[in-house]
Amino acid sequence: MLYFTRWRALGIILTALVVCLCAVPNFFPEAQVKTWPAWAQRRLVLGLDLQGGSYLLLEVDANYVKKEKLEQVRDDTRKALRDAKILFSGGVQIRNDAVEVKISKETDVPAALTKLREVAQPIGGLLGSSGQRDLDVSDAGGGLIRLTLSQPAMIERMRKTIEQSIQIVERRVNELGTVEPVIQRQGTDRILVQVPGLQDPTHLKELLGKTAKMEFRMVDTSVPADQGTVPPDSERLMSASPPPVPYIVKKQVLVSGGELSDAQPGFDQRTGEAIVSFKFNTSGARKFAQATADNVGQPFAIVLDNKVISAPVIREPITGGQGQISGSFTVQSANDLAILMRAGALPAPLTVVEERTVGPGLGQDSIEKGELAAYVGSILVIVFMLLTYRLFGVFANIAVAINVAMIFGLLSLLNATLTLPGIAGIVLTVGIAVDSNVLIYERIREELRGGRNAISAIDAGFKRALATILDSNITTFIAAAVLFYIGTGPVRGFAVTLGIGIITTVFTAFTLTRLIVAAWVRWKRPQTVPI
Repeated sequence: MLYFTRWRALGIILTALVVCLCAVPNFFPEAQVKTWPAWAQRRLVLGLDLQGGSYLLLEVDANYVKKEKLEQVRDDTRKALRDAKILFSGGVQIRNDAVEVKISKETDVPAALTKLREVAQPIGGLLGSSGQRDLDVSDAGGGLIRLTLSQPAMIERMRKTIEQSIQIVERRVNELGTVEPVIQRQGTDRILVQVPGLQDPTHLKELLGKTAKMEFRMVDTSVPADQGTVPPDSERLMSASPPPVPYIVKKQVLVSGGELSDAQPGFDQRTGEAIVSFKFNTSGARKFAQATADNVGQPFAIVLDNKVISAPVIREPITGGQGQISGSFTVQSANDLAILMRAGALPAPLTVVEERTVGPGLGQDSIEKGELAAYVGSILVIVFMLLTYRLFGVFANIAVAINVAMIFGLLSLLNATLTLPGIAGIVLTVGIAVDSNVLIYERIREELRGGRNAISAIDAGFKRALATILDSNITTFIAAAVLFYIGTGPVRGFAVTLGIGIITTVFTAFTLTRLIVAAWVRWKRPQTVPI
């Protein structure tokens, strides 16, 4: 156990040195680090509780989610009855959180009920053992059929809306170039957003507050835009840029924003104005090519959140699946629109219900107190090891110091976020590392009391303590993994530092300490062990 080949010893030393060097960028100003090569710029990111930043609590509009679902049910109801050639009068209406339709002939009611029950879908997409569906279809009498959205279906739809919104919010925040934002669900209808280092959340709120539902539709030129009467299959929308200009736009969506594959801001080479270039996926490109081929010479509207941002005339079929949007953009607004188009549309509007800005002063106070706790804890551990194990205590303290440096090196290499609980995890790791050394040293003492000579006792101490060290660290690592998997925010920060610390502890407390002791044994050839 005490014999190391030259290459093995060199490998251990180089591993420790390289990992420790990864922490070096944290000791230089960020502006200076940015001038280094890209591979050398990886450093620790301080969390919201350490460097300050923005805290937003967003709420999903539940009424919008219900309204959208009921409109979908209304359209499905109308289509189902028409496909079955069942006559109904007065149209399909939404009243009191339900869809109502009056069947013209009483004799058609049973057939209509059967057909409309096919509109109802299993909750969650699969028919469970209870057979529960998202709609309750009932005969209200007098030929009136009512389709009511069930409460479990509404809960499931809100869950899916929140999950989809979190993904889109995360994409939008990441497009801003921020590092390690925290985005997570809170309660049944809210999303928590924490962005470290962002002191002014105004721009972030503007991006997150836009639904960004983009559609490509034809402009209805059959009636003047300022005329009072609008055809039933069209609607009047206003332009996004001031002064607002009315457009009569057909309700049929030719291509939706969900079929965009990319969007980038740029400048028009002819006019020099800011534009947004976009590209469709295969399906969107095919639909866009067909739509433009069928409507050459006609204007089509690019609609974002029910506002027309551009309405160019189709000069020729656009078959390449690419295009550009111009609309009196500034550089910032073109960049924001490109971000929204790339990230996708939110399934429902989000409202900021709580907003806080954590100042850097509070973060600095947290850093200072965290550092003080780390220094005091480390000093106490060092003193204890020196008083208890003397020279071997020095070996253990060297290994612990390298252990802490390796933790910061690995965290920097991963661009991990360091939070106040993360600092607590590092302090705990110091105690775990020393505990491993204590196990080894106490085992050496037992071997000495058993009559072994110095070198034999040291070798047996390391060999027989290995199983115990591995058992204790593996169980702790499993606990850290569970905390990381089920935890959020600060809990994850603690779990990351603890997990990385356990890996470095096994390396330093056993392998590195053993190398130091082996070098001392080869140098001194001791007859007694100063322990």
